[in-house]
Amino acid sequence: MTGSADSPSFTLAYVPGVMPAKWVWIWNERRPDVPLTLLQVTAAEAADVLREGRADAGLVRLPVDRTVFSAIPLYTETTVVVVPKDHVVTAADEVTLDELADEVVFHPLDDVLGWEQPPGEPGFERPATTQDAVELVAAGVGLLYVPQSLARLHHRKDLTYRPVTDAPQSSVALSWPEDATTDLVEDFIGIVRGRTVNSTRGRRPQPEAGKAESTASRRAGGKGGARKTGGKTATGRGGGKATGRTGGAKGRGGAPRSGGAAKSGGAHRTGRPKRRP
Repeated sequence: MTGSADSPSFTLAYVPGVMPAKWVWIWNERRPDVPLTLLQVTAAEAADVLREGRADAGLVRLPVDRTVFSAIPLYTETTVVVVPKDHVVTAADEVTLDELADEVVFHPLDDVLGWEQPPGEPGFERPATTQDAVELVAAGVGLLYVPQSLARLHHRKDLTYRPVTDAPQSSVALSWPEDATTDLVEDFIGIVRGRTVNSTRGRRPQPEAGKAESTASRRAGGKGGARKTGGKTATGRGGGKATGRTGGAKGRGGAPRSGGAAKSGGAHRTGRPKRRP
């Protein structure tokens, strides 16, 4: 982890377009003892940041080097074309690559869609960044293909976008160095996978000492406290069993025991029987 043993912390890198807020909120709720720091990096920088230990994990764009990094795919984005608001493309709800084949298309150096050259007429230059390419689109000299989240990130009032149904897509994943799967990384994996705090697949919080002792005491005393006296149960659940049998049970010498119920009118016989005259 990026913190120390005495003061642990968790650093999460993320690339442009990814919105980590919902996962950060859950982390802060479950692990208030471990501060989470966000580190924004470019898609090209993400691998080096993780490899060098500057972040514990990252929300990155696939592909990643699977010989070095573990990765959990999270979602795949729709690819859109960014155009001026008055462009003819805006008349349709979605478009295909063939419909844009005659358009000038910019291919920024930080492109995340993975193609060698987007379909269409190449722009007069390769912009250094997606932001630079957006500026050129706003100038009316070409179009740009990007994941939808990047189109939203670089939104301008004079631009809009439309989904491209057959363009390559970009997938976002949680990634971390394969040899650095710490407990805190496991905690964050559980969050992005949607596990509950007590999920059997996640790390369970240790029970508090007081609660554990209370549970043990309840289990020890929850069996009714039965004790055996003279071979018979003296007490049990709900007050226990009375000693001796009712309804004419005989004691020693054949005489009914004191307290035993007689069958004649419900009266108890006591003392010796009367002599006949």
